Amino acid sequence: MNRIQFQTGLSLPAFLEQFGAETPCETALESARWPEGFRCPHCGGASHDVLHQRGRKTFQCQNCRGQTSLIAGTLFQGAHLALTVWFLALYLISQAKTGLSALALKRHLGVYPTAWLIEHKLMQTTTERDAQYTLCGEGLVDDAYLGGERVGGKAGRGSENKVPLVAAVSLNSEKHPLHTQMIPVPGLTCAALADWAKAALAPGSHRPFRWVGLLYRGDSGGL
Repeated sequence: MNRIQFQTGLSLPAFLEQFGAETPCETALESARWPEGFRCPHCGGASHDVLHQRGRKTFQCQNCRGQTSLIAGTLFQGAHLALTVWFLALYLISQAKTGLSALALKRHLGVYPTAWLIEHKLMQTTTERDAQYTLCGEGLVDDAYLGGERVGGKAGRGSENKVPLVAAVSLNSEKHPLHTQMIPVPGLTCAALADWAKAALAPGSHRPFRWVGLLYRGDSGGL
C-alpha cells in the first residue's frame, strides 16, 4: 500500500459533523482571520462588541466604533450564501483528484450559476496565494503533462497536443508537504528547467529538491 495514497483524510461524514452548521464555520473563519484574537482593521484595537446584522457576524470596535463584518476582505465578501455552502465547496474541490467542473459542483451544492462563480473565485484566490511564495528547503520535483485529448499527432511525451509542466512540492522537517506549484514550461530542457528554478525556488535554499534520481538545488544551482 502506498502510504501517500492511503493516508488518513477528512471523510465527508466527518466534514459535515465538523462544519455542517453555520456557527462552527464562523468560528473557523474567525480563528483563521485573527488567530490571536480580533484586531480592528481601522485602528488596531482589540476591545470589541459582537453584532449580528442580516444574519452575519459583525465586530464593532470599542475604540473607534468602526464595524467589520466577519466576511469583509475575504473571498466570501459580498456573497449571500451561507458559509456552510462555501465550506462544502472548498471541501469538494480540494478532495477531487481529477478536478471538479462547475456543473458537477452545482449538482452537489444545488446552486447555479453561483457554483461557477464560487469555483472561479477559489481558483483566482489560489492563484494569488501561490504568487506570494517561492518553494524553499527540501522538496520533490517531477514532470507532468496536460492535454492529449485531441486526435492525431504524435503520442507520448513529445506530443504537440500536450503541455509540459513542472510539478514541485516543498516539505517540512517531518517530510509533510508545505507548498506546491505546477508551472508550464516550453520543454524539459536544461535551459527551461534552469529558468523554472530561478522563478520557483527561493534563493539561498541549500537543501536539495529531488527529481527522479537527479538533484535539483533550491538555490537555483542547477541539475
